[in-house]
Amino acid sequence: MEINFSKLTAAGNDFVLVDNRENIINKKDYESLAIKLCDRKYSVGADGIIFLEKSENKDFKMKYFNSDGSHASMCGNGGRSIAMFAYEIGAAKEKMIFETDAGFISAEIMPESRVKLDLYEPKDLKRDIKIEAAGQKFDIDFINTGVPHSVIFVGDIAKIDVFKYGRAIRNHKEFEPAGTNVNFVQILENNTILVRTYERGVEGETLACGTGITASAIISGLKGFTESPVKVIARGGDKLSVAFKNENDKITDVVLEGPAVIAFKGTVKI
Repeated sequence: MEINFSKLTAAGNDFVLVDNRENIINKKDYESLAIKLCDRKYSVGADGIIFLEKSENKDFKMKYFNSDGSHASMCGNGGRSIAMFAYEIGAAKEKMIFETDAGFISAEIMPESRVKLDLYEPKDLKRDIKIEAAGQKFDIDFINTGVPHSVIFVGDIAKIDVFKYGRAIRNHKEFEPAGTNVNFVQILENNTILVRTYERGVEGETLACGTGITASAIISGLKGFTESPVKVIARGGDKLSVAFKNENDKITDVVLEGPAVIAFKGTVKI
């Protein structure tokens, strides 16, 4: 069987998007298809695959799988990508609301191929967690912005071995059983941060992680390093912004804005 797909990139985080509103693909095959189609040497290649499904009371439903086949309840860059995809195929208008396994998301298509997401409230905030991993001591702040994220502030982000330390922290006993994504953050001038992320499921560094960028911006604001809206520069050089309200460490009205571009469309045999 052949299926149509679109390849989208959002700040360097790339995804295969498939319209499955007619249930052409058996949902039991999502995991195996993620592994197959995300393979960069033998197939389309991507950080993850996103299936667009029908929703009973919203514009559509988002089902996201990492390149290793693992399911994730939410992905910020993936959320912007499926919003752009849905708009392009006529599944939604410029303003939309869609379902994820972490909750409902509002999105709006903006000029210059940018998408704004109104995210749900983050949870599970934990401050100043001290651990040792890969022979190094770390002071970590943790927050769940749809998926779990650890945030670590560093002086020179270019010198950080993201794979070595990210992998060790991702699998640390402190974050069992689910594990954690790991974000290294450098504070710049003009209310701007640099972020590099080791992504759980991809099991390596990606050029950007939307929920990780959101987590990093929120934590930098909680620590007084920045103020909302926070400007963010991803590993791939793309610029995003994160706005939020903070009342006594209760975070609300989270908005992530950044690019989501259709790279190409095609047909693949599955």
